[in-house]
Amino acid sequence: MLHLDLIAPVPALLARHHGDRRHQVAYRDARRAITWGELAGSTARIAGQLAQAVTADGDRVAIYLPNGVDWVEACLAALRAGAVVVPISFDAAEGEIAYRLTDARCRVVITTAGRLDLIEELSRQAGIAATVVTIEGLATGSAPAPDPADIDRPSFIIYTSGTTGRAKGVVLSLRSMLWVAAACWGPICGINSDDVVLSPLPLFHSYAVNLSVLTVLAIGASEHILERFSPQDTLDLMLTGRYTVFPGVPTMFHYLLNKARDAGIERLGKVGLCISAGAIMPAALNRAFEERFAVKLLDGYGITETATMVTMNWPEGGRPMGSCGLPLPGVAVRIVDPKTHEDVPFGTEGELIVRGPNLMSGYHNKPAETASALRKGWYHSGDLARSDPAGFVTITGRLKELIIRGGQNIAPAEIEEVVVRHPQVLDCAVVGIRHEALGEVPCLFVVAREGTLDRASLLDHCKTHLSAYKIPDAVHLVTAIPRTGSGKIMRFKLVELLKTA
Repeated sequence: MLHLDLIAPVPALLARHHGDRRHQVAYRDARRAITWGELAGSTARIAGQLAQAVTADGDRVAIYLPNGVDWVEACLAALRAGAVVVPISFDAAEGEIAYRLTDARCRVVITTAGRLDLIEELSRQAGIAATVVTIEGLATGSAPAPDPADIDRPSFIIYTSGTTGRAKGVVLSLRSMLWVAAACWGPICGINSDDVVLSPLPLFHSYAVNLSVLTVLAIGASEHILERFSPQDTLDLMLTGRYTVFPGVPTMFHYLLNKARDAGIERLGKVGLCISAGAIMPAALNRAFEERFAVKLLDGYGITETATMVTMNWPEGGRPMGSCGLPLPGVAVRIVDPKTHEDVPFGTEGELIVRGPNLMSGYHNKPAETASALRKGWYHSGDLARSDPAGFVTITGRLKELIIRGGQNIAPAEIEEVVVRHPQVLDCAVVGIRHEALGEVPCLFVVAREGTLDRASLLDHCKTHLSAYKIPDAVHLVTAIPRTGSGKIMRFKLVELLKTA
């Protein structure tokens, strides 16, 4: 059942909680906490100040802050000021920051006192007349918040993860974002106002903006925001027994499981639900995590262009491990032949396309890319998937990441799921490399659990579980796999690593 009451303007949601739970902590971090009553007041003051800095409804406000309560305050206040929120990773390189500020033509940048000079210099170099402020500098205002009621206007420009190169700005409305709360996080996952969420998700990413900021706001739960993910710190917090929900990406659950095994930990305090999205969850990892901790780890498939979630597994009713679940209520999903665009039979791989209330309006300043991605109301994801007769969807890879070896298609994720089960492997990734006779062959990168790797043993393991043409042609030992904030592998960086080797 849809929870349509969760779809409302920010001030209406804050007013609801101000009346029902004004003294309840809304968000906290390692430095400070803020109640729902305090949040209603502080975001109104900041919004009033921001409204004097933006010159028109829809001006862009960049948030360049570390994970924490300040980030949430800045985001909600910018929405109350009628601005479009542009999240920027606090760990982004200077070129990435400058690109986003320039591409979005940001009018205001909210940052820390320690980064003011950097942002002012980058804005000057980019020729942008941006006002650069701190959250503290905005909190002293007394002007009224504009509080626009239109939740269908552009409210966010969230830049894609950039797994293949330069990121695109995805334009999303508040309605499209809150639809996911109303169709997924509330009714499917059962998150409610009694829950206390422990969130390690990077807030510049759409998954975190949707769940860790807007869904907590809409539902009225409480949340502890980690500045950055640490397996040990996360387990220590879980064992206090204060938390009930933990959202993450597959690599986080992988490292949590390994750290818990090393420490002999078999329970996660009062955590009753873990949620994974952002990248493919290997079936073996999902199964091992649930068996060790006796807690549900629900996997879903989400993309920035659909305000995060497209499909989700339900806690009841059973599910095939490795599947990312069923389409959300109100969301239509098709799996089509990439060449003919005709629907493929159950069990056959094709491109996943989607339409629904959570769909983006397009890519900012990129009409050609928008026209290519949005066709007749359907978003063409570029992700390969298959569906079983019960409707469960499994993501199998990316169209552009397919390795075609002698005319045979190889999905990197299929090899990775096998490799990560080897006892010496902590993490891995596969890319295609050119081959004079075969066109392309798979190349494997491995992070070894103890720093050393028996390549012969690993290749024997692959030969046991994979067809001959899928066996990696080369194996490289690395210290880390480059990933985006959502956990997706940045394969282009591994290709670049090969070129410089």
